Amino acid sequence: MRLTKSTDIALRIAMRLAVAPDAGDGAAPTTREVAGAVGVPYTHAAKVVSRLQHLGVVEARRGRGGGLALTEAGRRGSVGRLVRELEGVGDVVGCEDEPPCPLRAACRLRGALRQAQEAFFAALDPITVEELTGPRPPAPPC
Repeated sequence: MRLTKSTDIALRIAMRLAVAPDAGDGAAPTTREVAGAVGVPYTHAAKVVSRLQHLGVVEARRGRGGGLALTEAGRRGSVGRLVRELEGVGDVVGCEDEPPCPLRAACRLRGALRQAQEAFFAALDPITVEELTGPRPPAPPC
């Protein structure tokens, strides 16, 4: 399974904001700064930030002392839930596209792919952005 470009950008932005300095000191990064830090065009980052705001993951403040900050929900919420919201719950394959697949009546691929997609999301459910960006646990001894 491959994530859409906007989901990839959203996860990178959330991770970048998770390691940003506390916004209380006026150093909250701007959308332009975050776009540069994660290597995406400003226009793409701005659209994704807007979507993340709508989902309650990012808070954006305008003007002097403004910038972006990851909300508590963005920091501690499930990555699986976030990816579901960003990707949507549509089918992996286009069985009902125009023209519809002529094999769809007897095909079991669609169900198998739906199960695989849910397993993918379920693997991300227990993970938070905070865990993705926090200190790594020590490596086990060899």
